[in-house]
Parts: sequence; C-alpha cells; structure tokens
Amino acid sequence: MDQSNTQKDKAASTRRDFIKASAATAAGFMIVPRHVLGKGYRAPSDMLTVAGVGVGGKGRSDIASFFKSGKANIGYLCDVDDRRAEETVKTYPKAKYYKDWREMFEKEAKNFDAVSVSTPDHTHAVVAMAAMQLGKHVYVQKPMTHDIWEARKLTEAAAKYKVVTQMGNQGSSGDGVRQLHEWYDAGVIGDVDKVYIWTNRPIWPQGIPWPTDKPAVPKELNWDLWLGTAPQKDYVEGLIPGSWRGWWDYGTGALGDLGCHLMEAPFRVLGLKYATDMQASVGSVFTGFGKRGIFPDSCPPSSHATLTFPKTPRTKGPVTMHWMDGGIKPERPEELGPNELFGDGNSGILFVGSKGKMMASEYAANPRLLPLSRMEEVKVKQKFARVPGSADGHYAQWVEGCIAGFGKMELSSPFELAGPLTEAILGANLAIRGADMPKAREDGKGFTYPGSNMKMLWDAQNMKVTNFDEVNQYVKRNYREGWTLGV
Repeated sequence: MDQSNTQKDKAASTRRDFIKASAATAAGFMIVPRHVLGKGYRAPSDMLTVAGVGVGGKGRSDIASFFKSGKANIGYLCDVDDRRAEETVKTYPKAKYYKDWREMFEKEAKNFDAVSVSTPDHTHAVVAMAAMQLGKHVYVQKPMTHDIWEARKLTEAAAKYKVVTQMGNQGSSGDGVRQLHEWYDAGVIGDVDKVYIWTNRPIWPQGIPWPTDKPAVPKELNWDLWLGTAPQKDYVEGLIPGSWRGWWDYGTGALGDLGCHLMEAPFRVLGLKYATDMQASVGSVFTGFGKRGIFPDSCPPSSHATLTFPKTPRTKGPVTMHWMDGGIKPERPEELGPNELFGDGNSGILFVGSKGKMMASEYAANPRLLPLSRMEEVKVKQKFARVPGSADGHYAQWVEGCIAGFGKMELSSPFELAGPLTEAILGANLAIRGADMPKAREDGKGFTYPGSNMKMLWDAQNMKVTNFDEVNQYVKRNYREGWTLGV
C-alpha cells in the first residue's frame, strides 16, 4: 500500500474519532432554560457563544457585528497570525485565544455553539466542515469555498447535520435586492434574458510571477498553519493581509472577492441555480514585443466570463450572465444619461428585460429603473419583508437563526442558496483558468491557448467540464498531505 495513502487514511480516522468524541461531550452539556433563572435574566439559551477562526481584518469586523446583535457572546478566538489578531484579542479579553483551530475545536467544542470562518478562501471548507460535523452552526465569509466540489459538499453537510448556515455576502440581506425582486415580479421590465455585472477589482497584484525572495517568517505568524490545505511553499512578503486573493492556491480572484456580492441579486430575482456552459477571455501581461507572460499561479489582471443558465420558473428562456473585472465595463445602456452614474462607478449590475432595464450598485444597493425618470412613475407594492438593519442586519439574522434552531427561521444566504451561487462563481473561474492555460506548440515556437476559444460545457450533476478535461483538475484540488475535508 502507498505510504502517503496510509498516512492520509490515518489522519482522516483520527479526525473522525475526534469529532465523534467532541460531539458526544457537547451533547452532555446542559443549557439552562430561561424560567429557571427568573424574570430579568438572560438564560444561556438566549445567547449564542461564538468561536471565531480568522479574527483580523474582515474577521474582526465580523466578530464585532455578531457582538453588536446583543445576543452573541464572543467566547473563543483563533488566528495563525498574532499581529492580525491583536486588536480583536484586546477587544474581547475574556475570550480564550488559540492559534490552531483544530486544537480549539478539540478542547473547547462543548463550550461554544457556532463558528465564524473569516480565513483566506483555501481554508474555508475544512474549518466549516469540521464545525458542522461537531453540530456547530457556521457563518463563512464569501466565497463559501475555494473549489466547486467543496461547495457541493458543504451544502450537503448543512442539511445532513441540521445546522444554521450563512455566507458573508451581506447584500443578500439588503433592501436593494428585495426592491429589484419586487419590480421584476410586477413585470416592470418584462422577461430578463441578459445580465451584466462588472467591477474594478482586482485592486491587488495579479498576472505576476511568484516572488523569488525568501524572507524570514515573522515570529508572530505560523506559516504552516496559514498554508493549511495549499501546497508547501516558502513564505513570501505581501500575501498577508490581502494579496493572497490574486494567487490561485489561496484565493479566487476578483470573482471570489465580489462575485457573491454582485451575482446574488440575479440569482435570487431570476431563480438561477446551475450553469450549463461558460466561456472567458482574459487580459494578458506582455513581457516583451510579441511575448505574453505566462504566470499560471496568478489570476489574470482582467477577465470577461460568460455563463449560460437554463430557463427557470421565473424566466421565459435561458439567461446569459456576463462578468467583467479589471475595469472592463459593458456598453452604457442608451436609457442612461451621458453624465449619469453607471452602477456605482466601480461596480454594478444591469438587468436587461423585454420591457426595460434595471440597475444596482455593489451589494445590490441603490436599485434604479432606467431611464431614471421611471423611478418617479413606477410604484410597486412591497412584497418581501425587509431584514431589520438591511445589509448590516445580516449578522444579527444569523445569530437569531442559530438561537431559534435549524429550520425555524428564514435566512438570506444559507448554504442551500449560497452553495449553488458559489459554484457558479467558481465555474466562471474554471473558464478563466482554462482561457489562460498555455499549451506548447508542436513546432516549439511559443504557446497556444485552446481554452480561450472554447465554450466549456458543464455537467452540473457530475461537476465536470465535458469538452475540455484539462480544467477539471480545478474542480477538486488535491490538499496538502495531512489535510482532509473528512467526507
């Protein structure tokens, strides 16, 4: 038997034993009901004890938003980088601090109810899956996962373990998407068959070679834990706090950063789920006259991806969705005045219907009908309840949902909705990676890019591209030895 496989099996078995033991311990933990404490007291069952994994930067603001709900106790904090965690640790001095989330889960599982995951994309799935297998509710920053296979497995696990889930795309709780939904349902713009989405991202380096310098690892950082599931590489400057997004081993590019904020509205309004095909073109980096830079580790500096979705109960036919990043924008609609803002200037969503158009900014905020004069003319009755606090209420909604229990409360972005959305975003990334995939010419004179001229046909059920097998390696990546999703 291959030794590496034996080690992987042993690691998976150890993890399963740990989860079973921790879950059994947690089951014996008693929650005191409110009536025992009397009037005026908040029982433990009215509060959610949260363990945060990744608590610097966005993780810090996530933790603060849970705490602001008034019903979340921040009990445990975990980060591989003491520098990034320092401010959060000072803010919640009673919270116990760990560097390795696996140790925190093993020692403290009986003491917390839910886990917030705000790590880089490549470790979202392993942390969230382990938490769900312990019966813990989970909040995971966008995108839900790094790979399509991970998204499918986490979606299935949320239902299997009956835990309350939420992805961190706050715009799904905003008023804007609900207004767009009401206009569409009222027939204001007719049937939509095209959607355009654009962003100025990336605002970090992409289309660059991997650094060759080998600086010392900062003493506050556990580099091995930061790498997690990713391939073993030497530490380089600049990945932390945000440039990791531009490297395929860790991030998912501009799509991963803003796709969940921008694509969610079309998904909800039009009832989209799984694409049938995708294609892309990408911006190039030239390293000399007639020479194109080939940097397979890095996301391209710009891209235009197109997804086709089949007819849904909310559309009359297929829907074509265009994604543009790196500053590329669609043609301005003729209904928009020459000096009127397109989207929010940096990002936007445009629905093209048979009777008109509607537009919104990032997070689906500031929804508008085109021409803007229609905003005064069209009045539609409110159909969908608003989330208290709008987009900012996304966090409190999850806290309330966790306290209420699985299936007791509607959430804006549970994994059953966030999973297919994430798969679409990562499917567009498959097309982008395929378009940027070089193939050596037979005559030895340079490279060709066969994927750049191809419509990739997607078999959603089996999670594979059927006509360009080279990109299927990115549907489910190989984890570094010692790491497993545990399924």
